[in-house]
Amino acid sequence: MDFDYFRGNDGSAENRNRHNLLASGWRPFNRDFNVKYFWEVLWNDTQELTQRSVNLASFYADALGRRDYSWWANILNVASDYTRAEFEKYWNFITPQPLTPDHRYKDVLSTETPIIQFVSRNSIPIDYVLNRLQEITVLRSLEILDRPDIITQYYSERDFYFPPEKFISWERLDVLNTVYAYWSQYDVWLQIDPYDRGRRHYSLMARNLAPLINKATYDLAVMLSGYQSRVGKVQSQYPIRTFPSGIQNFTDTVQQTVLNQNQLAVLVHGEPGTGKTAWTQAVAKEILVPLGYVIFILDHDAITNFVPPTYLERICIIINEADNLAQNRASEVAQYNNKTEHILSLLDGTLYQSVIDEGGIQIQQKLVILLTCNTTERLDPAMLRKGRVDLMCEFIQKYV
Repeated sequence: MDFDYFRGNDGSAENRNRHNLLASGWRPFNRDFNVKYFWEVLWNDTQELTQRSVNLASFYADALGRRDYSWWANILNVASDYTRAEFEKYWNFITPQPLTPDHRYKDVLSTETPIIQFVSRNSIPIDYVLNRLQEITVLRSLEILDRPDIITQYYSERDFYFPPEKFISWERLDVLNTVYAYWSQYDVWLQIDPYDRGRRHYSLMARNLAPLINKATYDLAVMLSGYQSRVGKVQSQYPIRTFPSGIQNFTDTVQQTVLNQNQLAVLVHGEPGTGKTAWTQAVAKEILVPLGYVIFILDHDAITNFVPPTYLERICIIINEADNLAQNRASEVAQYNNKTEHILSLLDGTLYQSVIDEGGIQIQQKLVILLTCNTTERLDPAMLRKGRVDLMCEFIQKYV
């Protein structure tokens, strides 16, 4: 097989890629001389600067003094690759490097894109939907940030930059090596690493990403039920004002408690058709979403493997048919599943707060859990202990 055919006519795949970068809008980054930086090098590393200066002068003297060539050939030799490469090394030493992220930033949010879904009979798409949510958060954040101030890429021993005024979208940006972008207004860095088959890894870095993430996740809802998953917006067919007056008064209490507490668990129970599920959706849409809560509607096996994402500041978890999930552990049916323990851990906050992660985003997370059930008799008694469920209400009137 003729490999040169695949490399292009210039005989080098590296040169072909470099030409593609230039053709797609990237430009070589030329370092500018900075007096302050040069003074710091002179003051702090005088010996190394002196040695490099002598070496560079020696290279030029050698190029000019070769006896095998005439004087005009020696002058041309000064501009050869040999001496030019040495001058570039010297210039790179006395000039500041292109800006790069401060990897000491404590807030980092990463995603691979596009997300690939793997679903089988033995697993629900919990990992996929959480990864998809993270991807949406990062991509929405980039939309909010809009055009960056700096876009750089290092390839083939050269620094390149992409003119910000020519930037259209990240999907249309050629990425051969690690790309860095910076927004000075927000003090946010983006790092893009290419994968095979067109996939990429995006990482947002900042001292505080929470405000940006809160904007990016506004009005987001996640549904997980069985093998079905969806990321979108919460839907409510019945406004709170259409519910009976007693339920509206209870809703006012819930709203006030949400504002006063970092963690709240609410249980509503009643016969089928009394509007329990419709009420949780109305509360989510009219009260929690405007406050910046991301809504998770979990059902069946989803609750067993769910851990709230730590990068979200406000989370609402809706668990329908809790009497079928958190059954009394004294019963024989409850012996064959661990959903009760998982729901209790969510109510306690112990499942994901018992160990503090050393890296990643650390925030004071607010959590609201809305549970519905037909009857409290089948619930595990531990569910109703003080400190777990804060508010309860029985729905009596047929509504739906």
